[in-house]
Amino acid sequence: MKKTNTNITDSCYQLGKRIQYLRQLKKWSQEDLALECNINKNYLSDLERGTRNPTIKVLIKIATGLGISLSELFRGIDL
Repeated sequence: MKKTNTNITDSCYQLGKRIQYLRQLKKWSQEDLALECNINKNYLSDLERGTRNPTIKVLIKIATGLGISLSELFRGIDL
């Protein structure tokens, strides 16, 4: 079954909220996480709002920065 753009957008939004939740658990600002992951703070902000579709490289950086696995990063997200 082919995914629609709406489903992809929903998945990006869910992923962004998951990243935001995990960041806030650590009591980190977006700048803290961006520095830890070596990514731009504005890019991270876009990810958390679900307006960007990250590459696997960026997702690995975020998971590593948060100290979790990729599978943990995607936990609870409908793909």
